[in-house]
Amino acid sequence: MHKVLILGAGKIGALISGLLAESGDYDVTLGDVDSATAESVVKAHGSRNLRAVALDAGDPKALDFTATRRLAVTAERSGTPCWLVRLGGTANLSGARMRWRLASAPSLMTTLDPRAPGTPAWDAELFRARGHPPGQWAIAHEADRFHLVAPSGDRALGEKRRLSA
Repeated sequence: MHKVLILGAGKIGALISGLLAESGDYDVTLGDVDSATAESVVKAHGSRNLRAVALDAGDPKALDFTATRRLAVTAERSGTPCWLVRLGGTANLSGARMRWRLASAPSLMTTLDPRAPGTPAWDAELFRARGHPPGQWAIAHEADRFHLVAPSGDRALGEKRRLSA
């Protein structure tokens, strides 16, 4: 049985958490700022594989070093992957094992029409990780896969300076 945490008990979170729990293959925890909303979703589905928790990660002070360290250790002990995604977060002290910065990049050009939007692209920076050197990459998503791309207006992908990490 796979353990899954769904954040947000709105329409989409309620639907996805219910479908996963009722499949019998997933042990689902539904987290929401409003615990009453999450509880009502759990009662509506009536599945043993679904539980509700009150969770508010919006306050940056609640995400101090101690809290992020506990989260990282708990995830490692349980063997559960954990990603803490913060929009507009600052690079303050954290217990995370790897810390990334992601930013949107200009989309890749399409061969059909150079003025049309192409494949989505991002700039990824690994700025802190234990046992890994920091690095920067340009990535794109095509055909259900992520791959490295040359940054727009920059040198070719194979140049040594670009792949320094």
